[in-house]
Amino acid sequence: MDVSRYLECLAADRARLGAVAVTGLGEAVPGCPDWNVRELVRHLAEVYLHKVACMRDGVAPEVWPPDLTGEEPLALLDRAYAELVAEFTARDPGSPAYTWYEPDQTVAFWIRRMALETVVHRVDAEQAVGASSADIPDDLADDGVDEVLGMMLPYVTRVWADAFVGLLPDPGVRVLVDTGERSWLVGLDPSGAMTGPGSANQPVHATISGTPVDVLLWLWRRLPEEAVRRTGDRNAVDQLRRAIRVVTD
Repeated sequence: MDVSRYLECLAADRARLGAVAVTGLGEAVPGCPDWNVRELVRHLAEVYLHKVACMRDGVAPEVWPPDLTGEEPLALLDRAYAELVAEFTARDPGSPAYTWYEPDQTVAFWIRRMALETVVHRVDAEQAVGASSADIPDDLADDGVDEVLGMMLPYVTRVWADAFVGLLPDPGVRVLVDTGERSWLVGLDPSGAMTGPGSANQPVHATISGTPVDVLLWLWRRLPEEAVRRTGDRNAVDQLRRAIRVVTD
């Protein structure tokens, strides 16, 4: 996906989240059990402002979040989103920006990450208030799956290895994740995760398949286990699921 497409999706999902959230700020969020919708909105606003600071200062803020309690959550979200988009617009996507992902220290990383962060939290708001789910485009959903499996999981299992003590299988497992248009072969062993392109003729312990949207929301635990099809060794799927949970918490 290109930058303009990410920004288009970000704008649509932020607008949908705001429209849904106003109908039930006090409702509990199933995907984030410790939050209600008001806290979900405030969290997303804080995330936006944090990325603004990362781009402006070139480092992560030492103290976060600032005291924002004087601002009403939806107004705060509007302000934070406006600042985020202004920062994205003022900078070339390839220009330097601090990120937690060492291989990509550019503004483009945050454009992608904020589009994908927002679509998941938009679904959170919809689920909380019982609203019907607006469409998630397949290209965005597939990209979200790729972000989790192709970027987050391999990187985090190695850089923050202590968080995975006792969670990585020995001997290793290989799981194919397929969304129809794309597939990923995920290898998981005590050294971490390794992800590459998947194909039907590769030997694997298990396969996970579904639509791009269902797989994306399953990875982020916004849909139940039965939302995707699982074949092969159930234990291999569970081992992958446990590792992904650490990455997506």
